[in-house]
Amino acid sequence: MTEQNILMTDPTITLTANIVAVKKRISLAATSVGRKATDIRLIAVTKTFSIGHVEAAISAGLIDLGENKIQEALHKQAIAKQQAYWHFIGHLQSNKARKAIAFDWVHSLNSVELLRRLNSAAADSGRLINLLIQADISGESTKHGASKPEIYRILDYARECQFAKIKGLMTIPPWSENPEKTRPYFRALRELRDELRSNEPDVVQLDHLSMGMSHDLEVAVEEGATMVRIGTAIFGRRTTKSK
Repeated sequence: MTEQNILMTDPTITLTANIVAVKKRISLAATSVGRKATDIRLIAVTKTFSIGHVEAAISAGLIDLGENKIQEALHKQAIAKQQAYWHFIGHLQSNKARKAIAFDWVHSLNSVELLRRLNSAAADSGRLINLLIQADISGESTKHGASKPEIYRILDYARECQFAKIKGLMTIPPWSENPEKTRPYFRALRELRDELRSNEPDVVQLDHLSMGMSHDLEVAVEEGATMVRIGTAIFGRRTTKSK
């Protein structure tokens, strides 16, 4: 029986060991550049995995959960018995903004229009929502990130928003089996954050950088990630695609 099959049968059997291994990787990477591991938030990406996996992850201490499909996440939220912070990490269409208010964090803000709709929906619901701007670092249109001029427009509009709060940046680099090839993109995101902080000091603090996944988390942490989005290294390889 493979590790994935074992995990599918009883999520608690290998989950704890996997989490320990991931946290050790984060700690070693942070220490290597003089950072504290406690400054990096581990987001368990539960997309396509069962509610059993979700609850096992929370029981094991992972209270930050990432999903990239609205309906799948809302279903899990409705039946989950334990409290967690929910992160939307997929592409968010403007017409889904009201449903996205169910999340604590949205990592994929990419336009002024989406920010306007999220702020309006959050105001109507009477709750705050934390946002990260998805930056187009690689120039890949399929990644749905915002260009630098659009990011400045977003920050300018953020002055008017009382319920949607921008907390940092996110990026998805081009895929490479070699983690070092993602380093320039992570570094560019950190440098963009520093530029925005310098040029727009009165708007937002931009404390967070969401970058890095199972295969390149060390590089991301070394380049300043405060959030890493980890799925495979925690839950194993997915056998089904998210719908």
